[in-house]
Amino acid sequence: MMMRKGLFAVSLGMVLLSTSALTYAKDFGTLKFATEAAYPPFNQTTPSGKIVGYEPDMVAELAKRAGFKYEIIAQKWSGMIPGLIDGKYDAVIDAVTVTPKRAEAIDFTHEYTVSISSFVTAKTSPLASLPGTGTVVAADDEAGMKKSIDDLKATFKGKTIAVQVATIQADFLQKYLGDVATIRTYQAGPETFADLMNGRVDAVMASRTNLNAFVKKHTDAISSSGYGFTGGVLGAGSAIGLRKGNAELKAALDEALLSMIKDGTLSKLSIKWFGEDVAPKA
Repeated sequence: MMMRKGLFAVSLGMVLLSTSALTYAKDFGTLKFATEAAYPPFNQTTPSGKIVGYEPDMVAELAKRAGFKYEIIAQKWSGMIPGLIDGKYDAVIDAVTVTPKRAEAIDFTHEYTVSISSFVTAKTSPLASLPGTGTVVAADDEAGMKKSIDDLKATFKGKTIAVQVATIQADFLQKYLGDVATIRTYQAGPETFADLMNGRVDAVMASRTNLNAFVKKHTDAISSSGYGFTGGVLGAGSAIGLRKGNAELKAALDEALLSMIKDGTLSKLSIKWFGEDVAPKA
């Protein structure tokens, strides 16, 4: 962990030195940011049709600092990265976690959240209290992973877990629990929660930030418990996705993002939307 922080500090200095003149001289026109608009509190659509959330607020601040115009458009999650590659928009902001597999297809800015994935269940369910509550296990902790997965296999044997399709959580479930549980995938996150509320599934797995927002609205019916997981197939945190080779845009967004991290602006937005600070540290 100390090594990662050291590398982050070095990269911060390099970005600030190399892009200070470039960022504000470049005219990017109007940038299109794609988001699901249905993944609160990262992004969601109001009854009036406006897209709001942590990420829209973040983009608004990035635009001020880097001096570009922008629009945010709603896209289905399953086609979001292919649409970016095809040039339908300039960037994606939808809690996209940085993973080696995704980094082969697209570029990423610096992370803007630190990610932990976990579970929610119905309070009336036999699974209302999952093992490992309060424990976060990193993928490189072999002993911790073995114990936690063994615990979850015993708990979820013969059960059904809901997860959004094409997500890191879906990859995690297939890798570690697919041999004992039914993994049911959905096109959108809210659909997983709807089936949990209706008793069609036994649990939902997603990022803890997303789960916390759901639990907050349904504290009488839903509980968050069990192990939290990070790293490995779950990646290292969320970042803005960009098409390969767009170095000038990446540099401009990196500079603006890092300045928000350094001056505490991103932490304030995090607390506003999540009720806790999930922003990376400079």
